[in-house]
Amino acid sequence: MRTLIHLSDLHFGRVDQALLGPLRELVHSIAPDVVVISGDLTQRAKPEQFEEARAFLDSLPGPQIVVPGNHDISLYNVFRRFVKPLARYKRYITDDLDPMYVDDEIAVVGVNTARSLTIKDGRVNKEQVSKIREELAGLDPKITRIVVTHHPFDLPTTFEEQDLVNRAPMAMEVFAECGVDVLLAGHMHVSHAASTASRYQIDAYAALVVQAGTATSTRGRGEVNSFNLLRVEHERVEIDRYGWDALTNTFRVILTEKFLRSGNVWAPAAEGMLAAGI
Repeated sequence: MRTLIHLSDLHFGRVDQALLGPLRELVHSIAPDVVVISGDLTQRAKPEQFEEARAFLDSLPGPQIVVPGNHDISLYNVFRRFVKPLARYKRYITDDLDPMYVDDEIAVVGVNTARSLTIKDGRVNKEQVSKIREELAGLDPKITRIVVTHHPFDLPTTFEEQDLVNRAPMAMEVFAECGVDVLLAGHMHVSHAASTASRYQIDAYAALVVQAGTATSTRGRGEVNSFNLLRVEHERVEIDRYGWDALTNTFRVILTEKFLRSGNVWAPAAEGMLAAGI
């Protein structure tokens, strides 16, 4: 079993400073195998915000898989936005926009979906998807395959189609070919976990999509600050959602969800047991 911490939408420049210490201590106490940060490390891509984000990442355990978000591209500086959109991210965070971690149980692939031509939307292209296919090709079938983006591939039906990453259907077809199991994302500041079966009708395939809320931003959009803890096994994923408790000044587990894999189809545990004949 592997343990992943999934943080998203830190938004340094607009963080609740009271959360940073308790979050750091809790992550260290959990001692995850991998820490994933799915974008929007800063609020406005300013140097001082990236410096704060870098210092926070340095205070967390590794290895880390980090991808940029749309807020990590300058908004008002037109030259920097279109000519050097992620220059500061590369300088302060990492110049690897498509990071990857692999061991004998999991493969975690980061993908940059942030684009300078749009204010908040994201996109994947054929080259990125082909690279994912190449990176996952030849891996042991028992290795759980996890893709990390800032923009989501799936959301509850209360959200609009335009909130999804652009060209998602194209990517999902390739994910089905190479057996991607779990999709981690953020962006919407909403926590959510579900099978992709309802949105994408792909024969004998459904991934597990896991959304993280904002871990530290003051822009909660009606949801408490939160992050995810994933316990990953080959045919089982258990997700603990930690939410901020202002009364005790701690993050605590507010929801646990379990998903099972039957063949290449992930489903909530009750449904998965029926599909597997358990």
